[in-house]
Amino acid sequence: MKKQGIVIPHEHGGWAMVSVPFVIGMMAGRPQWMHLPLFLAWLLLYLSSYPFLQSVKRKKERRRLITWGVIYSAIALVCLIPVLLSFPKLFYFGPILLVLLMVNLWHVKQKSERAVLNDLCAVLIFSIGGAAAYWLGGGGWDRTMLLVVVFNVFFFMGSVFFVKSVFRERTNRRWIACAKGFHVLLLIIPWLLGLPWMMIAYLFPLVRTMAYAGKTLRPMKVGIIEIISSVQYLLLTIAVL
Repeated sequence: MKKQGIVIPHEHGGWAMVSVPFVIGMMAGRPQWMHLPLFLAWLLLYLSSYPFLQSVKRKKERRRLITWGVIYSAIALVCLIPVLLSFPKLFYFGPILLVLLMVNLWHVKQKSERAVLNDLCAVLIFSIGGAAAYWLGGGGWDRTMLLVVVFNVFFFMGSVFFVKSVFRERTNRRWIACAKGFHVLLLIIPWLLGLPWMMIAYLFPLVRTMAYAGKTLRPMKVGIIEIISSVQYLLLTIAVL
């Protein structure tokens, strides 16, 4: 992150997580115009969370980071007001998201952002965004909402395992074995949930992990692989759900 200029997250995975579950949830329901301000609010809340969390550990830049966090939050609130006025039930997601965000904050304070639990909570937050988009589109607290959340959680946790297996945990044989085993499990989960065709969306992540886990890859190549993985997952999931 540069010391001057706009503050934006630099993790490419975050951009996929903030958009893919939302689009899947929206398409699982009925897309409508109100999804636009909801997505803008969701995106801006994601943008605001980054400087707020970074301000906890970057004390020298705290004032600047908090300023950007407030700016993003204020714009997000403006976008969120018409959505909540027309669909106030979305407030129900607030406490859940707040608890998960507090877990993320705790890990930042403990300087353990790379912990699996922290990653899981972040993935859950983004997956709940998909549930909110589905509910706004005419869905309910039903099986489809559960599937939107579960499938997204499994997919993005697979990404967490893969990315760590080619970077920080590249020499950790136990981690690599867990990453490969987790992706094999991804082929079984859709059958257990009654949507066997969904396993097709997890084939590319499986091949990717089997081929590259434990190997040295440039960040650019990993980013391209993850973009391809996210796009194919998005399209196939929309087709199945």
